[in-house]
Amino acid sequence: MKALVLGAGLAGVTTAYELLKDGWQVEVVDREQQPAMLTSYANAGLFAPGHAYAWSSPAAPKILLRSLWRNDQALRFKPSLDPALWSWMVKFLGQCTAERAAINTSRKAKLCSYSQEIFHANQADQNVDYDGNTGGLIFFYRTPEAFEAACAKSNLLSDNGVEIERLDAAGVVAKDPALESFKSNIAGALYSPNDESGDAHKFTQELGKVLQARGVTFHWETDITGIKPDGDQVSAITTNKGDMSADIFVLCLGVYAPHLARHLGVNLPIYPVKGYSVTVPVAGRNNPPTLGGVDEENLVAYCPMGERMRVTATAEFSGYDRNHSPADFRHMLNVVKDLFPDAADYSKPDYWAGLRPMTPEGSPIFGRARHQNFWYNTGLGHMGWTMSHGGARITADLIAGNTPEIDLDGMLLH
Repeated sequence: MKALVLGAGLAGVTTAYELLKDGWQVEVVDREQQPAMLTSYANAGLFAPGHAYAWSSPAAPKILLRSLWRNDQALRFKPSLDPALWSWMVKFLGQCTAERAAINTSRKAKLCSYSQEIFHANQADQNVDYDGNTGGLIFFYRTPEAFEAACAKSNLLSDNGVEIERLDAAGVVAKDPALESFKSNIAGALYSPNDESGDAHKFTQELGKVLQARGVTFHWETDITGIKPDGDQVSAITTNKGDMSADIFVLCLGVYAPHLARHLGVNLPIYPVKGYSVTVPVAGRNNPPTLGGVDEENLVAYCPMGERMRVTATAEFSGYDRNHSPADFRHMLNVVKDLFPDAADYSKPDYWAGLRPMTPEGSPIFGRARHQNFWYNTGLGHMGWTMSHGGARITADLIAGNTPEIDLDGMLLH
């Protein structure tokens, strides 16, 4: 029985892995030349159940409004004439209540923790090198007011099984001495000891090699142009290299999933949210961070990756535009230089901007619609690295007719 996975990012490659484990003959199709070249290429690197908060919160509308005239907001809204943006934004704003934020955060936290379990179990089998770093993540605050508010908010995660510790400035430095010079600016931090980090791109590339060695076929530089439905089944997809048939199909195309799903009359509530990252070398430098973390009041994340450090910031609602200029990275670089003045060679930045496939709730979309052999694993948003392993196992279980190990309320396609 043949399974055709559409997309070779994190979601697609981990799904291929789970289907292969279940005995499927697996093929993967992607328009790029190798795995993880779009959203999964240079993300934050934080594997973070301890940061699984829903973006749709009571604070979000004011932040988006301020972003119209201020460029320092964590969420940035750039109005356009794209009707898909306005349709998605109406749904997003409908989730920005305290009640919905709690529900959505709970769902995300459970999925993230489950995904981490799957990731560790699979690593015991494949032992993929990804510049991984265990030991927890630090989410620190510069003002007592922000820290106290964060402590109260963290109950949403701890109530769902995520371990969270509260640290004072001395406790932060004890966890990561690289923050010693910044100690006087830290009011407190939330520390998630079970969180970790690593290079999602490297992981996906290495897992792809494992899959190829185990018989999975990858079709590169292949553009998917359409779908051929046949009653309540899909008979084939159309590509620039001809039709491709299979017994089942799994859609893992991230921000481009809605474009293809429309061929089947399915409207996926997914819209791209742009994020920026810069990667700098740390070789030969002094005192780089040993743990990843987030400067929460600037919403700048940092992550050690072997001989590199990744810095990320911003969630920008600006359509499918991936263009960027050095000015887009100025704020995040200034923040991280303040935190770690000697940690990296900041004169050698590698800039990148990518598109997160966001749903209004922030949780993924699984299951199938009217076509019984066409499955969905998409919309993993800003936590694709953290959610992808569990999402892949959930997808494989649904295809096999097994009950997934976690509740999928609010995450199943209808």
